[in-house]
Amino acid sequence: MSVTAIDPALFRQTLGHYPTGVAAVTALDAEGNVLALVVGSFTSVSLDPPLVGFLPDKRSTTWPQIHAAGHFAVNILGSDQTLLCRQLAGKGEKMAGVAWHVSDNNLPILDEALVSIECKIAWVHEAGDHHFVLGQVLDMKVQREGDPMLFHRGQYGGFATLG
Repeated sequence: MSVTAIDPALFRQTLGHYPTGVAAVTALDAEGNVLALVVGSFTSVSLDPPLVGFLPDKRSTTWPQIHAAGHFAVNILGSDQTLLCRQLAGKGEKMAGVAWHVSDNNLPILDEALVSIECKIAWVHEAGDHHFVLGQVLDMKVQREGDPMLFHRGQYGGFATLG
C-alpha cells in the first residue's frame, strides 16, 4: 500500500469531527513556578500498570520545562471552565487568579478541575510534529462532579446524554 500526501487542512477538518476531552497538564519548575499546558490529546493507556498519555506539540515552549520536571498532573477541565482553558492556553501569566494547591507528590493541582491525575514520566517518543508522553499514574482523584469540556470542530462544548 502506498502512502499518499494528506493535506494538513483536510486532516485537521476531518479529525475535527471526532471530539476530544480537554485537560491542563501542570508541573512545578525548579523555582516552584507553576507550568501549565492545555491538551486535547489525553487518553488512558493501560490499567496494569496504570498508564496515561498525552501528545504535546513540538513547538510548545512549556512542554520542555514539564519534561525537565520529570512528573506532571493532568487536570481534567469541566465544560464550565472555558475562560480558564483559554487563560491556561494563552501566553503571559497563565495562573493569575487560578486556585490551586500542591499535592503530596509536589504537583500543582487545579482546585476546580473535575479530576486530577498525578504521574511520573515513564517514556517520551517523537510522533511527527508532536511528542507522545506516557505517564505512570502515582495518584488520582475525582475532585468534583460535572460535565467534561470537549473540543469538537474547532469549538469548546460539553456533553449531552442521549435519551
